[in-house]
Amino acid sequence: MAKNLIDNNLDNKPLSIYVHIPWCIHKCPYCDFNSHELRNSSIEDQEKIYTDALLSQIAISNDYSRRTIHSIFFGGGTPSLFSPDSINRIILAISHQFKLMNDCEITLEANPGTIDKSYFEGYKQVGVNRVSLGIQSFNNGHLKILERIHDKEQAFEAAQWARKLFSNINLDLMFALPNQTQTDLLEDINTALAIKPDHISYYHLTIEPNTIFHKFPPSLPSEDDSADMGDIIIQTLAEHNFHHYETSAFAKEFKHCRHNMNYWEFGDYLGFGAGAHSKITLEDNHQKRFSCYKNPSQYIDSIKKNSPFIEEKLLTQNELIFEFMMNALRLNQGFKKKLFSSNTGISLDQIKKELDEAKDKKLLVETSDMIKPTMLGQQFLNELLQIFMRDH
Repeated sequence: MAKNLIDNNLDNKPLSIYVHIPWCIHKCPYCDFNSHELRNSSIEDQEKIYTDALLSQIAISNDYSRRTIHSIFFGGGTPSLFSPDSINRIILAISHQFKLMNDCEITLEANPGTIDKSYFEGYKQVGVNRVSLGIQSFNNGHLKILERIHDKEQAFEAAQWARKLFSNINLDLMFALPNQTQTDLLEDINTALAIKPDHISYYHLTIEPNTIFHKFPPSLPSEDDSADMGDIIIQTLAEHNFHHYETSAFAKEFKHCRHNMNYWEFGDYLGFGAGAHSKITLEDNHQKRFSCYKNPSQYIDSIKKNSPFIEEKLLTQNELIFEFMMNALRLNQGFKKKLFSSNTGISLDQIKKELDEAKDKKLLVETSDMIKPTMLGQQFLNELLQIFMRDH
């Protein structure tokens, strides 16, 4: 690895924190995230012991305490099951261990079926400044198929509360749903736009392994119909001044998700909680990945033993190249050339053959300072990424 290519001043390198809350009321049939249904216990039974475990993990992360935190993201599961008091304890622990930017982005994912106005108010009071609502659809029929625990009215009401209280809100939506028509899609888009969100994440429903939908596949729109729906989303949101900056992300001006941008630009991040992953640049400029035990009980036990990580490894040069491209090529505007070297320690000259092949196939374009996927590259992203999976 060309060690001199990475900025040696790690204190100035952006660092994000992800906090995983693993529980949910009901696991949706399409979900392959590390989430666990509350079956024989209440959230109150789990909340304090799990929060205590998170605080213990944060406390032993002093190797990185000089780094400045640019963003914190509470994901799940369903973070809005936890009270504002518990979220406050976690934010305070992070702020005691690390230096937070003055305008640190602090996002909390919320399920419309688990939230009320008082919780939103509480989250804002303890420092949350961005809310991401898992709406998925405003169509009750589709919500039922997706087995969401909220209905259209609850979704709209929760979004209105969030809009009144927060200056930065995201709505998660899905398309290419079972039995979804273009008329249904436009109704979802227009309902979302009426809320005036700052950011919309619009995901294509995919059937993932180890999900109920994989075991019992629903009837989905054809590839052509799904592609047409994607075009409608891009065109309609563009007409309302949303910038399509990443495969599934649309933002108003200055409202790009800072936390996700750090992932897509292959920045460093620490993950706290069951199943959370971390990637850190070390003092010797190698990059290390480590992850926590996925099962919440195992995670809590591992914290008691002061050994929360199930896997630790240094990334190889091949892994660095592929993982950088896997993230950065999701950005429609591409990435600055110097970002590749500064965040991998590898010269672009070492992947000249792959870049040339991608350009020959009209999947990439290159300027004096940028590398960017073409429209064709965006549409055939997997084919583009395959080019960078070779041995180096």
